[in-house]
Amino acid sequence: MALRAIIFDVDGTLANTERDGHRPAFNAAFAEVGLPWHWDEAFYGTLLDVAGGRERIRHYAEKYDPATRARPDFDELLQRIHDIKTRNYQRLLAAGAIPLRADIGQLICDARTEGVRLAIASSSKLENVVGLLRANLGPNADTWFDAIASGSVAAAKKPSPDIYLWTLKQLNLPPRDCLAVEDSSHGLAASLAAGIPTVITVSDYTIHENFEGARMVLPEADMVTLDKLRLWHATASTS
Repeated sequence: MALRAIIFDVDGTLANTERDGHRPAFNAAFAEVGLPWHWDEAFYGTLLDVAGGRERIRHYAEKYDPATRARPDFDELLQRIHDIKTRNYQRLLAAGAIPLRADIGQLICDARTEGVRLAIASSSKLENVVGLLRANLGPNADTWFDAIASGSVAAAKKPSPDIYLWTLKQLNLPPRDCLAVEDSSHGLAASLAAGIPTVITVSDYTIHENFEGARMVLPEADMVTLDKLRLWHATASTS
């Protein structure tokens, strides 16, 4: 079967957004609301087992700062932190501080040129996904994608397959005609549960995870090209 669509995860796959974007944006938000929290690079990696920014804040408070979690206004505080963090992240994007991984821009352009459809399946907020694409690829780059599934389209986050099932419905394609590009075991579990062959591009925070079932697992330094994705997709369709 021909490869008809590529479905990308975002955080860690399109760019090192977790390390270079979300983490410093969280830390600046904590300082702004007067919390003595600070997530360094290594510690933040341990928090990525919790999917979703709000969920991550809540988890941290419950485990490491129960006094803050017990505040009667905690839910309002959580929302304020997350809103500030989102604004901080957008500022980093606008400043060009979060570049795409070296091969991704060329891969996206090659896919467009050769008629391979593009989609996003990410737990990130829509504005963060769109901001990353526009900051790196141009002001209309989000329109290059036939479907952008963000965190708001599926209540259950990865490893649930819901976000991929929604994306397939928008594309109106069977799973076997697509290839997912992910960087984490949770993402891999989600895409495989939706029946989509998947390639892993390992990021700093996922290098030691289990990627059993992936068509290929690439170290961060290895380049991903459209020709390689077509080859791995063809192998998947005949196995």
